[in-house]
Amino acid sequence: MLLDASQSQLVLVDYQARLIPAVFEADAAAANAIRLAKMAKMLDVPVWGTEQNPSRLGENLPDIRALCQRTLAKMHFSGVEEGLGEWLRPPAKAPQGNARSLPKHLQKPAAASEERNAIVIAGFEAHVCLLQTALDLLEDEFEVWVVTDACSSRTERNRDAAFDRLAGAGAELVTTEMVGFEWLRSAEHPAFKELQALIR
Repeated sequence: MLLDASQSQLVLVDYQARLIPAVFEADAAAANAIRLAKMAKMLDVPVWGTEQNPSRLGENLPDIRALCQRTLAKMHFSGVEEGLGEWLRPPAKAPQGNARSLPKHLQKPAAASEERNAIVIAGFEAHVCLLQTALDLLEDEFEVWVVTDACSSRTERNRDAAFDRLAGAGAELVTTEMVGFEWLRSAEHPAFKELQALIR
């Protein structure tokens, strides 16, 4: 199963400047998060952010914040507990007009909103906020793709334990380049050269 850009959304979890100094290989992970968000923008993939307790930990890195359509401030470790799921899967629109004006067999079915069920997710700290958000998304029947080279924790051991647990729960573990090239699918894609330049 490959990622499809038209079915994907990107969630960037808690890349907050005040966390960076304490996080293992934080600069490399944050650079990959920025690459992911730029690739998503090229390919019309929605990008969402979260920030844990921003009044204490500050905002996400400016480059990441600027690439997100919206950023969710949260106190729960899982963004889903604070409404992220509603952003990712908005409720279906109610049919307009008088539903009783026509017999059921003549009524047009309500237009389904475009479903983007594949959630590509990365962030800090992998064993806390990223893990809990991803597990809740799996429970809500999203497909979850964890971008390992754009994630980290204060220790390598905590980060790796999160990956083990997520894989066991059914998340797909991928890298930034895997995501980009699966979203493209072909060297003939109009965005191929631009995306390739981001990776080099």
